[in-house]
Amino acid sequence: MGVLQGVDRTSPGVAHLRLIPEQRLAVQFYFIRHAQSQNNALYLASGSSAGRSPDPELTDLGSRQAGCLAEHLAHAFPGAAPQEWDPQNRSGYRLTHLYTSLMLRAAATAAILGAALGLRPVALEEVHEEGGIYREDPQSGQPLGLPGKGRSYYREHYPELVLPNWLGEDGWWRRPHETPDQVPQRARRFLDFLRERHAVGDDRVALVSHAGFYNYLLCALFDLPRSERLWFTLNNAALTRIDFYPEGASLVYHNRADYLPVELVT
Repeated sequence: MGVLQGVDRTSPGVAHLRLIPEQRLAVQFYFIRHAQSQNNALYLASGSSAGRSPDPELTDLGSRQAGCLAEHLAHAFPGAAPQEWDPQNRSGYRLTHLYTSLMLRAAATAAILGAALGLRPVALEEVHEEGGIYREDPQSGQPLGLPGKGRSYYREHYPELVLPNWLGEDGWWRRPHETPDQVPQRARRFLDFLRERHAVGDDRVALVSHAGFYNYLLCALFDLPRSERLWFTLNNAALTRIDFYPEGASLVYHNRADYLPVELVT
């Protein structure tokens, strides 16, 4: 058994998947896309982002998706003994850490998961969706950066959320619209954080974030060029599992959503 380390570019013009010998797992990492937001529902209904919210909440359907995911993650699977290598999580998830984006659709999803798992979600600035918090200028169509929510808003609506110490009342974004070249840098910073913070032990870490950021993260992890012609689909409230080892990483599964009933898949 081997572990996918990345892309071997030693042969000109040829990309090889390189395997490394099986070794002790450092961390199981679960990327979770937020449940359906108001903007997701708007685009699904109209095929357009016209009228989008800069920082949308979950829809009722999205809250139901998050509830199904929470139940799935918290399920104890009676009779299933814990296994050292369990690629389908037959013995459960036993998550130890839960991180989230500060965007409301992610924070709301994480709050539902945290309540079911007995974990307080920790908010990270680096894992927001590409672009940040912005609205489109009605005349020019150009994106204009907005402040984002402040500390008291999160304290009132998501009291279990662990907020960064620097967050005040003037909002967490407070800058122009993010440019495309800035997103890969954030993705690499998060990977560095994950490896440094969870380098040893048996941590099982989940992150609630966004589809765009997910694509940049996979490209950074597996040394792939980011291109508009390459897209890793991730449904609302879907799971991807990546196992990190001392010298590599394994994409165990991608876009798992079999715990959602058909009518809740978006």
